[in-house]
Amino acid sequence: MLRTLAIRDFVIVDAIELELASGFSVFTGETGAGKSILIDALTLALGGRADASVVREGAGKADITAEFVMTPSSELTAWLDENAFALEEGALMLRRVVDNNGRSKAFINGVTATVSQLRELGELLVDIHGQHAHQSLLKADAQRLLLDTQAGLLDQTRQVTSAYKSWRALVRQREEFERDAKSVMLERERLEWQAGELEKLAAKPGEWTEVSNEHSRLSHAASLIEGAQHALTVLSDDDTAPMLSQIVALEQKLGKLADIDDKLKPVIEALEPARIQIQEAVYALNDYLGRIELDPERLRAVDARLEALHSAARKFHVDAEDLPQEFVRLSNQLQQLADATDMDALKAQEAKQQQSYLALAKKLSAARAKAAQTLGTAVTAAMQELSMAGGSFVVALQPIDAGAYGIEQIEFLVAGHAGTTPRPLAKVASGGELARIALAISVIASSATATPTLIFDEVDSGIGGAVAEVVGRLLKRLGQQRQVLCVTHLPQVASQAVQHFQVSKGTLDNGKTVSHIAPLDARLRIEEIARMLGGLEITATTRKHARELLTS
Repeated sequence: MLRTLAIRDFVIVDAIELELASGFSVFTGETGAGKSILIDALTLALGGRADASVVREGAGKADITAEFVMTPSSELTAWLDENAFALEEGALMLRRVVDNNGRSKAFINGVTATVSQLRELGELLVDIHGQHAHQSLLKADAQRLLLDTQAGLLDQTRQVTSAYKSWRALVRQREEFERDAKSVMLERERLEWQAGELEKLAAKPGEWTEVSNEHSRLSHAASLIEGAQHALTVLSDDDTAPMLSQIVALEQKLGKLADIDDKLKPVIEALEPARIQIQEAVYALNDYLGRIELDPERLRAVDARLEALHSAARKFHVDAEDLPQEFVRLSNQLQQLADATDMDALKAQEAKQQQSYLALAKKLSAARAKAAQTLGTAVTAAMQELSMAGGSFVVALQPIDAGAYGIEQIEFLVAGHAGTTPRPLAKVASGGELARIALAISVIASSATATPTLIFDEVDSGIGGAVAEVVGRLLKRLGQQRQVLCVTHLPQVASQAVQHFQVSKGTLDNGKTVSHIAPLDARLRIEEIARMLGGLEITATTRKHARELLTS
């Protein structure tokens, strides 16, 4: 539940800190005193939209902090774990700061958070019913959303919507193919020709480099043979003094001299590796010359292959070494186009997705039918308490072919009196009746949710007399299960609360108007209820009536 709400420099609020109790609490005050500002401030702390206009004139920033104390639910715990926030000693603190430039900051338990995180967490903590809630009940989408929310069917509805979108995408794909069949076939023929050309070429990864190297070697074979033969001659076959023979002779001569002076041994040791390396070079050159030969025929073949690869690269506007990848790309593109233009496959896939959608939609319809009966019965019972004796409320499921939200349209029907046929809510309900029905639905729908704190912002407008007293009792009864906060102008509702706050306006020394709020004790509460009953002039009679309301 909401334990404290601290507001500073918000609209006409200077500084207010409220300590709230469990059960049913009300906020009352004269029109324009700022009762709904409290709801606006809390909405901001819960992630609502913010701009510079919320900052009190002359202040640098507005600062709202809402502290909740609670036993963690599984949904709340899962959200906190997923978003790396902790529930500290059973408390959650949500804070929002908005500066006079419209920039805002959000915090959860002192840790910086995003506004969307604040909003998501706020939806698990507080459910706000605004004073214009009854107007939204006239819209078909709002009626559907209310039923699905009350019955816990939002996940199923999302699944139906997702399946519907997938199905319709396949329908559009098939229709586009039928409409553009000629251009698609031309594109397919183009891809088949290009892929066929590359398939015949059969370029392999790395082939361009291999063929280029071989072409270079074959085209310079004569020069390579001549150069290798010359090197071999110099090293070992020279008629005059081959290098290898000279080194061997040097080793022998110096070996004899080293017997006389061993200081020559390092020279001999240095010559030995040179002799070995030259001998290795001779072996390698002999092997090379044994394998290399002039091969004009092979050169022509390699030259032709090189030209074929180069020509294909120019034709397909890619580098020659990328020809294998280009073939894979064209083949994949052709396969995708073939899959997408296989009419039988498209129709089969479309039919399969349609059946998947219908299966989900029918399951949702069954759940909605059950929920509609439950909601209709509950609201009808509440209407009897709200001076609409004999009236009835029906949640009708009007079949439609198919839609993003299922195979039926949700419509709220009402009969104001016994024996009359229920008709659409917008056509038969008066303003007062609509307000009462909206309140009944709000109370019933709230009872079905796990949200610990419920706020009703003047949802009792258009109600008075005995009906107002019933409304107060309904909210008090709801307060036995949840924390209920209500902004009201009705004394019959205010008298049922266990905690009562009065909102008033005052003037600071600088002449600026500010809003004040104060909890009322038993004596002051009688005065406030009397004011609500009789206006500015409070008489003994209105005080007596106020006492009667508070003790009833």
